Amino acid sequence: MQFIDRAEIEVQAGKGGDGLVAFRREKYVPAGGPAGGNGGKGGSVIFKASENLQTLLDFQYNRLFKAEDGTRGGPNNCTGANGSDRLIEVPCGTVVYERDTEEIIGDLVTPGQILCVAAGGKGGLGNRHFLSNSNRAPEYALPGLDGEHRFLRLELKLLAEVGIIGLPNAGKSTLISALSAARPKIGDYPFTTLIPNLGVVRKPNGDGTVFADIPGLIEGAHEGVGLGYDFLRHIERTKILIHLLDGTSIDPVADYGIIQGELSSYGRGLSERRQIVAINKIDAIDPETLQELETQLKNMTSNPVLSISGAARTRLDKLMGLVWESLDALENEEEMVETTSSWA
Repeated sequence: MQFIDRAEIEVQAGKGGDGLVAFRREKYVPAGGPAGGNGGKGGSVIFKASENLQTLLDFQYNRLFKAEDGTRGGPNNCTGANGSDRLIEVPCGTVVYERDTEEIIGDLVTPGQILCVAAGGKGGLGNRHFLSNSNRAPEYALPGLDGEHRFLRLELKLLAEVGIIGLPNAGKSTLISALSAARPKIGDYPFTTLIPNLGVVRKPNGDGTVFADIPGLIEGAHEGVGLGYDFLRHIERTKILIHLLDGTSIDPVADYGIIQGELSSYGRGLSERRQIVAINKIDAIDPETLQELETQLKNMTSNPVLSISGAARTRLDKLMGLVWESLDALENEEEMVETTSSWA
């Protein structure tokens, strides 16, 4: 399946049905009076978050979505039928923007969550509505109102608690395949990974945690260089980042600085996100060089630094222990904030 995380679409809600001008004509009702019914309401365009979708691919081929119009009011005070709503499923994690103003209309995160992106027009009033003592036979009705017409931009941000970042060939795909059942394409050349890979890793208590391998981060990524800008948004929802370094590269310390610079330049709080720095491929590094590298990195960051090998699956249990410990700490902090807010 092709991974598409951006799309622009047009939505058109249904028009309300017109009100009707009609009068009662019954044999034994000599003064029947006005009896034109109201028009039905136009259908709305509604988004629904679905955990069965992982991409916005469907919106690449179908860009116009219309809801049904309401029907005209009927005689004998009958209200016209409402137009059917247009229900559209989108992946969990979809952010909906007004295309021209960049205003956020909604953020669909929870499975089953719904968002009305275009409201249907109200039905027009029939002539029975205008009956009064001064006007016993109104001969006019109101037309139905047009439904909302909008141009939207959809942006998918993956729902993953843990993001794995690093320069190309740092071993991100290898690590996520070692930790989960994900089987990404792996090769010994830059940009093997062209789309984010998701994998579910089980906690000790059996709960599943989603990990995301974020591809394409290189120097200048925040300005659109390489693939990075397209995928930096997927880190925004993560709680923890595993910053993976290739211990066999020419200068792992410089590599660390490049990624940190990109996170800082992109903004949105990514540089303040809790991180675990993992030096990868230690099975190909001599112990003395590794120790010196660890010391340098520990002097550069307050985040924990450890050494692993994704390919050899060395010290992955220690890495996961730090991940679970960090997630638990964040959950405790969130609970304390919620408790404090409720007391206030």
